[in-house]
Amino acid sequence: MAMHLTPDNRLKKLIVIGDRLLIKPTQPNEQTASGLYLPPGVQEKEKVQQGYVIKAGPGYAIPMPVEDEPWKTEEERVKYVPLQAKEGDLAIFLLSGATEVMYENEKYFIVPQGAILMLEREEEL
Repeated sequence: MAMHLTPDNRLKKLIVIGDRLLIKPTQPNEQTASGLYLPPGVQEKEKVQQGYVIKAGPGYAIPMPVEDEPWKTEEERVKYVPLQAKEGDLAIFLLSGATEVMYENEKYFIVPQGAILMLEREEEL
């Protein structure tokens, strides 16, 4: 059965690895509901960018003790320390650590969690 890509599921094909995040950059001077934004001068001078986390990798892999338990699936053998960043967060990150990619004519950044300076999470307080 062929799966048709829709705007909702087209990013499902992308699998983010390890401690990396897929971030869709916001427009310069775009302000969040709470009023957080990067002034243009800061973006240019400091090489900082902001955007929304679209997908997050599983986290940092923890080496498991080498006890061969053949009944365990591959997933059970690898454990991860989850990332602080979650899908939907607004991230401010260093461009020096980011890799710019184009996917279906849209710009995204692949960013390791180490390049994230700050997150804003819209949660009900």
